[in-house]
Amino acid sequence: MGRPTGFVEIRRRKHPMRPVEERVHDWRETYLPFPEAALRDQGARCMDCGIPFCHQGCPLGNLIPDWNDQVYRGHPEAALERLHATNNFPEFTGRLCPAPCEGACVLGINDDPVTIKALEVSIIDRAYDEGWVAPAPPSFRTGRRVAVVGSGPAGLAAADQLNRAGHTVTVFERSDRIGGLLRYGIPEFKMEKRVLDRRLALMADEGVVFRPGADVGSGVPLSRLRHEHDAVLLAAGAGAPRDLKIPGRELAGIHFAMEYLTLQNRRCEGDSIPDEAFITAAGRDVVIIGGGDTGADCLGTAHRQGARSVHQLELLPKPPETRAADNPWPQWPNIYRVSPAHEEGGERLYAVSTERFLGDASGRVRSLQAVKVTVERRDGRMDVVPVSGSSFEIPAGLVLLAMGFVGPERGPLIDEVGIRLTERGTVWRDARWMTSVDGVFTAGDMRRGQSLIVWAIAEGRSAARGIDAWLMGGESRLPAPLD
Repeated sequence: MGRPTGFVEIRRRKHPMRPVEERVHDWRETYLPFPEAALRDQGARCMDCGIPFCHQGCPLGNLIPDWNDQVYRGHPEAALERLHATNNFPEFTGRLCPAPCEGACVLGINDDPVTIKALEVSIIDRAYDEGWVAPAPPSFRTGRRVAVVGSGPAGLAAADQLNRAGHTVTVFERSDRIGGLLRYGIPEFKMEKRVLDRRLALMADEGVVFRPGADVGSGVPLSRLRHEHDAVLLAAGAGAPRDLKIPGRELAGIHFAMEYLTLQNRRCEGDSIPDEAFITAAGRDVVIIGGGDTGADCLGTAHRQGARSVHQLELLPKPPETRAADNPWPQWPNIYRVSPAHEEGGERLYAVSTERFLGDASGRVRSLQAVKVTVERRDGRMDVVPVSGSSFEIPAGLVLLAMGFVGPERGPLIDEVGIRLTERGTVWRDARWMTSVDGVFTAGDMRRGQSLIVWAIAEGRSAARGIDAWLMGGESRLPAPLD
């Protein structure tokens, strides 16, 4: 720590953003570059806290105080080295992670936490701009071949690590482009795809082979991958969406969030999508069911498409402005948050349950009927009780279901070789990150269930170490895995 009184003298500064009236008319990223002098001041707020709980808050165990100090001292290349020591893709997490590290920051006990996320993305973006991030192929090859199924953050992190260990890695992706949800689930205004493409180009230059359009389990049997490779990693995500099976669900104009976001991302990529196949909010009253990050992604997309009105419904009550008594530091603070998409407009309704969808004569949704509820937690269970006489109707020409995911998609990939599942429907693994099938490993949301990007990267890194140790007779030179 270079400035002992920094956290007393300097206030937290938000990441600068483009004005709302400008950004809702294009698909470019919301955030602006952080001025260097202000960034160094933010690094100076990092305390000499003795035990850096930000390490505990981050699944990757990022060396946050180290890079904060290097930023403050004006040593950006040293900051980059500490950043890359634990995180393969800081340009992704610095844009997309909700920053549990900030929730665990010691300064956050009685003050605003350090601006960790803004520091992280600023370090790596400058490194790219300055040319400090360059291909570094492994100096030797082991002769072992590994297939990675899925090109989301878990699969890419594992591929990167295994390639560094000298194995020959091929990433198989069923979509026409590499990236998984990073490509088609994350809106362009949260992360422009040039950010993803430059990292993929770097990995390709280092020797990773990418195979888009390869649907493992259907077009490409898993048994074939096992025969052609020494190990296989399943990192295909948790893509089975949670549905809302209520009267009127069959009406036109009701879609899962990922259907909606994927089509817009494809148009941003330049794909030609016929209007009749495109899902648009233009001129429509939009209702988003689900109050999480995916719902906010739909909200920002609807604004940019020209929605007439947008309502976002959440089953749970509105969170408090500050930590509740049963939510102490260093737990993740369950508080009311306003994302950039929420700053752009729309109305958020809390403690609301949807009862039915109502349609017009053409069979398209025209509104939904909802009711206010009270929510109580008893013995670990959530009881939702409708409030008598509180039923109301909201106009809706487009309804987006953003209620999360229930687990990996069931199909040939899992069923072909009889892979064991957990009681939750996720893929089971042992202490080596191996599934019930010899030589087949798993990581990310497919194993963990729907989670954060930082957890996906951490799991991919850990599974890579397990695969490396298994291939190399019990020893691995890769970093230690998660507990």
